[in-house]
Amino acid sequence: MSDTLVVTSGVTSNGVLPEECYAAVDLGSNSFHMVVSHYNNGQFNVIDRQREVVRLAAGLDQNNDLSDETANRALRCLTEFGQLLRTLPPENIRAVGTNALRRLQKSSSFLDQAESALGQSIEIIAGREEARLIYLGVSKWSAGADESRLVIDIGGGSTEIIAGKGDQATIRESLEVGCVTLSQQYFADGKLSAKRFRKAVLAAELAIQPVVEQFRLQGWNQVIGCSGTMKSIASSMLGTGMSKDGMHKEGLNRLLQLAIDAKHIDNLSLSGLSRDRGPVFAGGLSIILALFELFDIQEMSVSDIALREGVLFDLVGRSSAEDIRDITVSAMCSQWAVDTSHGDAVKATASILYKQLHSAWDIQGKWYENLLGWASQLHEIGLRISHDGYHKHGAYIVANGDMAGFARRDQLILSALITGHRRKFPIALFEELPSRLVTPAKRIAIILRLSVLLNRGRIKTEMDHLEVKVKSQEIHLAFPDKWLETHPLTEADLRQEQLWLKNLGVKLQYS
Repeated sequence: MSDTLVVTSGVTSNGVLPEECYAAVDLGSNSFHMVVSHYNNGQFNVIDRQREVVRLAAGLDQNNDLSDETANRALRCLTEFGQLLRTLPPENIRAVGTNALRRLQKSSSFLDQAESALGQSIEIIAGREEARLIYLGVSKWSAGADESRLVIDIGGGSTEIIAGKGDQATIRESLEVGCVTLSQQYFADGKLSAKRFRKAVLAAELAIQPVVEQFRLQGWNQVIGCSGTMKSIASSMLGTGMSKDGMHKEGLNRLLQLAIDAKHIDNLSLSGLSRDRGPVFAGGLSIILALFELFDIQEMSVSDIALREGVLFDLVGRSSAEDIRDITVSAMCSQWAVDTSHGDAVKATASILYKQLHSAWDIQGKWYENLLGWASQLHEIGLRISHDGYHKHGAYIVANGDMAGFARRDQLILSALITGHRRKFPIALFEELPSRLVTPAKRIAIILRLSVLLNRGRIKTEMDHLEVKVKSQEIHLAFPDKWLETHPLTEADLRQEQLWLKNLGVKLQYS
């Protein structure tokens, strides 16, 4: 891959991609994908695609430790991806990790190495967030905008099933069954037999069955499959004349018999089956057979669009007034009856402090500012459960909730901020965050604590004249003349806060 990308459109004369270009990196359990697209008038035009079979899930042992061979293969791929990504604005890039990275041992250093190789932060997303992005991609890139549809994506370690209408997903599920894991369990030596397929299909049905009824009640007009597994099976059927378009139940049964007759994957000659798809073919076919049976599917169209295209549209939304994360936070505030006027007041104060501190404290960037704003709005979300320890209740809700648009890392940081917005500072909790985020997260937490403290009375207070300065681990708040004399409760709270922050190694002064 050269340093300069040459394409027919979308690139400036010096080879640097313009602001209208976006990139999505999908670190799947079987393959790593990258797509670079130019966005114009609500549509994406693909400039470049890259794909490499990494088999991350196959490289995990029973303790979810990653083998050195697989890690090295993945890092080589990410280094190549990173070379192209250097030509894009960082805010126009989003890299997401799915099932295999969700399973990866927390103590592993692989994620830090991967981010270094890619040159970008990697978001490990929850299964339902993965499902949301898959549906977003399929619905945005598919014809029939108002159609009700069932979308199914079979990955290496999980299967996502989504029902919705138009752009809106109404039911999202992520199931722990994928083509890599099922192939490893029942077809690891490559042998194919009717008995093995029966066991594999049954295992897939057991994983899928608990969610079937809720989808049946929803209903759909069309079924769309996506991902490499779906495309590989559909191509195999097309290449052998078993289907003219997509997948059909009769053709799948014929393909199954062909596989059984071959007795071994090496003997299975299918024009649409690539060499790198062979090892996961049987597991993928078993899952598809289970899906067709349980959902009574007769035919399924197959889309080239999947997770990464959804990530692209989500990226555009983040730079517009339709950021799904803002919508999620607003919905959670409504669901948990949060006092939004108070949250907005805390957010406004936090913004004043942030603007004065972000440069000196090296917490610059829209992401840090957003985290502070969301934490301000959500800091009282636990009050609906109990006033005692409400910060801990709120932290649990945020850490474990289904928060559309948020990566798991984002939710953990928000949870830590909510835990740490009052009383004793939970130093150990912040130390558990990724090492490069520990110090920034602590500093954002201090800003949040001060903002909550200054709005304790829930009476609109003018903070525009509040000045704050920092020097290393010292903070000085300068209030207007005689302001503290008329706010004795705030001064008492500041004295207590001095003690709380002292335990953190931070000296708070005020005048």
